Amino acid sequence: MDFALKPLSFEEIEGWKDDDPSSLFPVMARCLDHIRGTKRYKTGSLGVTADELAAVFDAAGGAEPASAADARSFFEQNFQPFLIMPDSGKPGLVTAFYEPEVEVSETRSDVWCHPFYRRPPDLIDIDDTNRPEGFDPSYAFGSESKEGIGYYPRRQAIDGGCLEGKGLEIAWAKSRVDVFFAHIQGAARLVYPDGRVQRITFVAKAGHPFTGIGRYLIDIGEIPPEKISMGSIRDWLAAHPDRQDEVLWQNRSYIFFREAPVEGLELGPVAAAKVPLEAMRSIAVDRMIHTFSSPFFIRSQTLTHLTDGKPFARLMMALDTGSAILGPARGDIFTGSGKQAGDLAGNVKNDADFVILVPNSAAGRFL
Repeated sequence: MDFALKPLSFEEIEGWKDDDPSSLFPVMARCLDHIRGTKRYKTGSLGVTADELAAVFDAAGGAEPASAADARSFFEQNFQPFLIMPDSGKPGLVTAFYEPEVEVSETRSDVWCHPFYRRPPDLIDIDDTNRPEGFDPSYAFGSESKEGIGYYPRRQAIDGGCLEGKGLEIAWAKSRVDVFFAHIQGAARLVYPDGRVQRITFVAKAGHPFTGIGRYLIDIGEIPPEKISMGSIRDWLAAHPDRQDEVLWQNRSYIFFREAPVEGLELGPVAAAKVPLEAMRSIAVDRMIHTFSSPFFIRSQTLTHLTDGKPFARLMMALDTGSAILGPARGDIFTGSGKQAGDLAGNVKNDADFVILVPNSAAGRFL
């Protein structure tokens, strides 16, 4: 491993005694239902298994505790905390994501002309069983045709209409920038003119690597590094409509969606862990290292705008992942749904401490 785990007591975790993790008990119950199903969470390289986590979730009984102290007591009795210490010596890093809300139409017009696409039938998963010789090993998706397996078209080609006429459109938006940022977030609420709400969520991507357009705008001198945020990027794109192609096409990656049930608008979308996200209590992690549903206590001295001016210090659950979320102490906080949540998410890029809570049944392997 390129990191070490330092055992802690709960008394040593700054901010722990002030947190109220009660809202995680329904989340644990939903994760337990999934783990008991036919497709369990894969075990990350750290080695904490879904079965070990499920045993603790089962002990929670599904009922919310009577108080914050009772909630903390449950975790104190069933988990051993470990501070994640990357070998680089650098602190952990948190960013944030949200579920955008986008106005759409079922039909195309001169106004509603930017599509959200379903997964194309010629897009296939690529792994070691079908990867052609010389095919970039980082690609997990490709195109299948009579000529064989190749690379799928990139964003520029898809924006140019290479998927038109295939009946893949879920809905049409007014703004291509709204569609682009829904791709970045991997989910969205679509709001139709009659008020109907439909959720869409990630189902596949074209396969090309993700490139952050913020970095491109910094590199070409359009936005200073200290000013870069989701808001400043949106403002720049709105002010330079003639250069949107130049900037958006820097990110060759393209996301495809599926319609998802609206289980309750108070909950977030169903993400990679196959359960709804809980705002301010869900985090995306590197799934190659960490197992979904693992609890993490995240503390950031500098991240204060999410928590009324106080340092962010909360128990979270690992319920999602992302192509840019790499490393043992790297996380993406889910801030919620809609514009306000987007405003919160767009300004998060902060150093943070990552404390993973390991079930007592597994903790001996790391002591």
